[in-house]
Amino acid sequence: MRDGGRIAAAIEILDDFETRRVPLKVCIADWSRGARYAGAKDRAFISGLALDFLRRKGSLLAAGGNLRGAVALALHHMWDWPKERIIEAYAEEPHGPGALSNARKAVLEEPPFSLETNFRDVPDFTRELLERVMPDLSAEIAAASQRAPIDLRVNTLKSDTDRALKALSPEKAVLSARTFTGLRIPAPSAESRGPAIDIHPAFQKGWVEVQDEGSQLAALAAGSVEGAQVLDFCAGGGGKTLALAALMKNYGQIHAYDIEARRLAPIFDRARRAGVRNLQVISPLEGEQKLTALKGKMDVVFVDAPCSGSGTWRRKPDTKWRLSRPQLEKRMEEQDQVLTAAAEYVKPGGQLIYVTCSLFAEENEDRIAAFWQQNQQFMVSSARDAMIETGLVNGLETLPKSGIEGTLRLSPATTGTDGFAITRLTRTK
Repeated sequence: MRDGGRIAAAIEILDDFETRRVPLKVCIADWSRGARYAGAKDRAFISGLALDFLRRKGSLLAAGGNLRGAVALALHHMWDWPKERIIEAYAEEPHGPGALSNARKAVLEEPPFSLETNFRDVPDFTRELLERVMPDLSAEIAAASQRAPIDLRVNTLKSDTDRALKALSPEKAVLSARTFTGLRIPAPSAESRGPAIDIHPAFQKGWVEVQDEGSQLAALAAGSVEGAQVLDFCAGGGGKTLALAALMKNYGQIHAYDIEARRLAPIFDRARRAGVRNLQVISPLEGEQKLTALKGKMDVVFVDAPCSGSGTWRRKPDTKWRLSRPQLEKRMEEQDQVLTAAAEYVKPGGQLIYVTCSLFAEENEDRIAAFWQQNQQFMVSSARDAMIETGLVNGLETLPKSGIEGTLRLSPATTGTDGFAITRLTRTK
């Protein structure tokens, strides 16, 4: 495909997204079924442009006037295309989006949109929620509007950091800033594809797992858990389950449960590849007996709660434009239910770790405060100290101080990670 056809395809997909409000990957898949001629590089170009547009959608539309004009601005200001290349691509016959008008061409001559206008790049109703917890909202929105790097966790059950780093050096991997078992590969440039980590030998051999550094730190908030009884209460596909198992060095027992059985499906193959031997997967299809037997017996219950995902907007920018206030309120109800249910499994003196990849206090500090009103046998303890206890962290003095209710916050602007909120609660004896 030539430039014009690729741009036209991205515009078509974005228009479909605006109409249906389904995940962008659904729109891309539907388009792809009717475009068998598109190669891998074409699809990477088209999806990359669509995602980049959604990262700065509000600012681009405000300056560009309509979708066609806004995509042209994305190519100019985000992909550094010269205006001549854009004008030529739009006018390509017969597959280009159509020649730009003189007015649209003139917009390309104007200075780039500035940070002062980037408040448009988040949904209107979320601004006051973000202002509540972010002293520099403009900087946070700017950071969340960039492409994210590829973060990897070295699986210490199979390898070590030096060996994994050497294996991934051709991919420009470097050591992570705050975890001794983390690697980072820079985000791909505008038109290029990132490395296919899932087919890399280091991944296939179980040496590394793809996991944002913020998510790695969240798992380390469990502290020193070697030999412990641990329950991952919202395990999903098992990313944090595997991180916890590595932290346990295959000693003790880790139980992985999720209310949705299909979410657990990937965990079996992932655990085999990672060399995890102390895992028990508890499916809701087996009934409640196996889960109920764990009540009051767990040293650590880890709750990666369902949430808005606002902390992952730089990786999944389509989700921010699909989020509504009723959806947020539903998530808050689910979080209250999950916290109450998970607390029953913590033994006296045990830990309840509550984590979301949300930036909103409504899903974090407010939920902890509501939980504590009904569960005053739980007291907030330091997530930061627990991370230090593992001996696997570096430079935690640069992390933001704990916020209200003892919640530790990570974000794209302050820590260079996805946005996470982490609260560690101890059940008193």
